[in-house]
Amino acid sequence: MREVREWTAHAERIVRKRRDPVVVQTLRSATAATIAYVIALRLSPEPAPLTAPLTALLVVQVTLYATITNGFRRVNAVVTGVLVAIAFSLLVGLTWWSLAMLLLASLVVGRLVRVEEYVPEVAISAMLVLGVTSVGEYAWARVVETLIGASVGLACNLLLSPPVWVEEAGQSIDGLARRLRQLMLRMGEEAAGGTPVDRAEKQLHEARRLDHDIVEVDAALRQAEDSLRLNPRVQDSVLHRVVMRTGLDTLEICTVVLRVLARSLTDLAKEREPKPLFEAETGAALEQLLSEIADAVVSFAVLVTTHLSASAESAEERLAAELRTAAGTRDKLALLLREEAERDPAHWQLPGAVLTEVNRILDELDTEHRTRRLFEELDRVSGEQRARMPRLTRLRERLGVTEQLWRNRAGFDGRSR
Repeated sequence: MREVREWTAHAERIVRKRRDPVVVQTLRSATAATIAYVIALRLSPEPAPLTAPLTALLVVQVTLYATITNGFRRVNAVVTGVLVAIAFSLLVGLTWWSLAMLLLASLVVGRLVRVEEYVPEVAISAMLVLGVTSVGEYAWARVVETLIGASVGLACNLLLSPPVWVEEAGQSIDGLARRLRQLMLRMGEEAAGGTPVDRAEKQLHEARRLDHDIVEVDAALRQAEDSLRLNPRVQDSVLHRVVMRTGLDTLEICTVVLRVLARSLTDLAKEREPKPLFEAETGAALEQLLSEIADAVVSFAVLVTTHLSASAESAEERLAAELRTAAGTRDKLALLLREEAERDPAHWQLPGAVLTEVNRILDELDTEHRTRRLFEELDRVSGEQRARMPRLTRLRERLGVTEQLWRNRAGFDGRSR
């Protein structure tokens, strides 16, 4: 039995490794470069056509969408550089001043043809072509090798289908929510037990560090969004992207509000030191409320990362129940804070700020607020698609693939989510 468990764990590690972005990128890039070189040996007049594997390495990306967009820009950059070099070779040879003029012209033209990050490639291609004697033969050989490398890179991504990174992005969102939960629990415990200024400041610094986590999660989500574009294996890719993107936006707002809450508690600790932040009953109510909100944050993350199924419905029901419980505790805390402010009106604004910030988090997690946000984002995305691709939009409407169909598939009926 132990051997079976060990074998299962080993198999799971292999599967996870196979989907690791570094492993996927390495295998696909090496395969594409090798195939491109073999093909270029047969088609290019150059004895060592290294431009083809170099192009394949630069073109192949983790997602199909990125491969197509990068391939087009790189081919455009190389061809533009070759054409600039041919034009210069007809007028002048290779001298220090012609090289300077060539570089200047290549960089300017690269900006004009909008190759974005491949602007230096225009200048590199122009220099390599201008630096040889037989300009015409070498120039067009380089164009052929570039086309071979880009074509092989695209073919490798079509045949070696890149993974869809939705699961990894969902894990990143879930991890962020759980870090938020842990910080809320610690802040609640400190507020209930009496917080020294140094510990309150420590919680504030930890809340600020969550900004770095937001950046990492955003990068994972962008990769997932790219993997959904132009992917024939994924249906309702727009809906997937909108649900997860709006979910991350909500968690980011909660992170900002939590940082402000930590700032308010730190200021309160400075004002009331060495006394506790709140009276015993008020501190216990705040601890309970932050604990309930922390659980709601995790449930919200589960909801936005769960596939559209019965499990998503159960996650939504759990979130709604937790928010109702938290709202009751919030009302209790509001009464206790008002009583404290009446007894000690000198610093009433800081407890009031705590209540305001807690209310903001509850409002952001509210299911009705999420429904409105999703509808607004779907309307915005569909509007951009209609403006960018009017013919495709009309075709979708004829086939019945409309925004209302997206909403029906998502389970939105105007009463939930």
